[in-house]
Amino acid sequence: MAPRYIEDSILVEAPASVIFDIVADPRQHSRIDGSDTVRGGITGPDRLTRGAEFGVDMRMFGVRYRIRNWVVEYEPDRVIAWRHFGGHRWRYTLIPRGAATTVTETFDYTRSNVLSRVVISVLGMRRRNRRSIPATLQRLKHAAEADVAAQAG
Repeated sequence: MAPRYIEDSILVEAPASVIFDIVADPRQHSRIDGSDTVRGGITGPDRLTRGAEFGVDMRMFGVRYRIRNWVVEYEPDRVIAWRHFGGHRWRYTLIPRGAATTVTETFDYTRSNVLSRVVISVLGMRRRNRRSIPATLQRLKHAAEADVAAQAG
């Protein structure tokens, strides 16, 4: 049986605090979204913390919908994860490497309910996430490195 998570990592030439500022701000999620599903319409706090709730307008397969998420893991500048009603989690783990940071993005559905796992399978989410996670990480890298350059100059 295949593992119930998909993850990929990238080295970003930016401090963990700069990267965390991006992923902990739900209004920036469309800036880094490599799946092209995040549409905006963000509700919730400007800065996520453990237990925070936020909503996002989404679009997948031409269908628009709104999803509500809850932050379930939170360690400043290190780990943030959120989940929605299906139980699966999106997690970002940051590991400082001198002036750079290794960022790992994980789609973890080990805690997903049965219905959610069926939907993930039927919609081909494993395959889609295998493509979109590296794209998101590339966009996050570009955004964080641009933010560092803007702060320096």
